[in-house]
Amino acid sequence: MTHRSRLLVLLFVALAACRPAFSPRKFPTNEALYRASLERLQKRKWSDAVTGFEKLTLDLPARDTLLPTANWYLAKARTGLAEHLLAAQEYTKLAENFADDSLADDALYQSGRSYARLWRRPSLDPQYGQLAQVQYRLMVTLYPDSPLRKDAEAELRRLDEWFATKDFDTGDGYFRRKAYDSAIIYFRDVVKNYPNTDRARQAMIKMVQAYRSPLMNYREDAREVCATLYALYPTDPGVVKACEGMKPPADSTAVPAKPAP
Repeated sequence: MTHRSRLLVLLFVALAACRPAFSPRKFPTNEALYRASLERLQKRKWSDAVTGFEKLTLDLPARDTLLPTANWYLAKARTGLAEHLLAAQEYTKLAENFADDSLADDALYQSGRSYARLWRRPSLDPQYGQLAQVQYRLMVTLYPDSPLRKDAEAELRRLDEWFATKDFDTGDGYFRRKAYDSAIIYFRDVVKNYPNTDRARQAMIKMVQAYRSPLMNYREDAREVCATLYALYPTDPGVVKACEGMKPPADSTAVPAKPAP
């Protein structure tokens, strides 16, 4: 970097330092602060927007029509800063305090998304995934006609896959160590609690493999699970391989809907 370039950088830094900080006190009315905070939000100046909208949520009267949207924009600014827990709490506050507002269903949905962002992998503590579930289910229950209902239900299915994956991976760890009894407990939980996930199919295949292993050799248990697998996934290659030689008769009617718990 040349001497001239260094001077230019220092000049820009100095000008930035001299620029007045965003101060809510300089706005004479709540309406003026709202407009200024919204402008900062639109320019992705998240910290300034948080400062402005946070003051508005504290100062605005409970019946002020600006209060729900101030909560909404405060939550959006928190999201911009990746403060997902605080964002979720702000969205939840909006939904609780303004249940009849047009933003209430959106707020519950966004609260669920904020919590879900905090559960980064199925192997981690699922606490935030569970909180996300609660918010999505609340939205679907309280606002069944919401245009976001299908999105919330899709998110619930995605979370179910993650919960199922968490239990499946634990069971698979026992399976690889040939601790089949413990593995089967987790695989059964996957099938029982998350029957509509793909992990349920995989868990049943693993159960068959465990039952048919030389250490267990529980052929009747394997046959029962295979009956369910053939009923649900008759052409699946993994099912055909795991249940080789155990396909039920073509006229069989005694096929359970799912493995016994």
